[in-house]
Amino acid sequence: MMGIRKPAVAGTFYAATPDGVVGQLEWSYRHRIGPGDVPEVDPSGPREIVALVIPHAGYMASGPVAAHAYGALARDGLVDTAVIVGPNHTGYGASVSVWTSGAWATPLGDARVDEDAAGLLVGGTIRSGESAHIYEHSVEVQVPWLQHLYGAAIRIVPVAVLAQDADTARELGEALSRLEGNLVLIASTDFTHYEPQENAIHKDGDVIEAIESLDSDEMYRRLGIHNCSMCGYGPVAAVLHAARLRGATRAELLKYATSGDVIGDYSRVVGYASIALRR
Repeated sequence: MMGIRKPAVAGTFYAATPDGVVGQLEWSYRHRIGPGDVPEVDPSGPREIVALVIPHAGYMASGPVAAHAYGALARDGLVDTAVIVGPNHTGYGASVSVWTSGAWATPLGDARVDEDAAGLLVGGTIRSGESAHIYEHSVEVQVPWLQHLYGAAIRIVPVAVLAQDADTARELGEALSRLEGNLVLIASTDFTHYEPQENAIHKDGDVIEAIESLDSDEMYRRLGIHNCSMCGYGPVAAVLHAARLRGATRAELLKYATSGDVIGDYSRVVGYASIALRR
């Protein structure tokens, strides 16, 4: 039985207090490159969104782009479980590690793990484990956004991906596709890292075009052509594969921007995109 996972990046990637977190989220929604308004969940929403691609940098840099994804999710309706698949930056743990029980603490409270869904993922390359998650930020930064929308009702399934090859992504995607219930898949990734603005826009645009086509093989091909430094390509490929199997037929780029668009330094930017995959 896993216990309470304490936040690793509260106070750095996002604020360490409830008021601070809410203030950052509302700032992100209202930012000039954000969606404009702080959303409320529509209980009669159509629930067309199967999956989302969302950035995971500090809220002060990627928050306005991430806000487009969470605004779309709020309009789409009520969600019971969010399966959050992020890259493993730390190198700890198995090729794919799932936190299978307990809860994740943030300044907004404890988000309980959907233990049934998490347990169903485990098998083959996919292992139950804590070590991959203890210091990892890519899943954690998504949790306060979900809590802000859905409160204590939301359940999460945290998945950290160390092996980002196509075969592992396909295995994980198959497992994700078999989960049941009212859930959304979230692929947590940033795109180009620390290149001039024009380079990032060119490379990321080409990769995003492949994602919009729901074509993970083409995404891998373009990543190789451009030598892209996208950090969560494995999670995106896994979620793309699962989303197609779960009925997704179209993808919509909700927002693309870079850290330069927020901070004002265009010499070494990180690219961020929010993408919705819909039925």
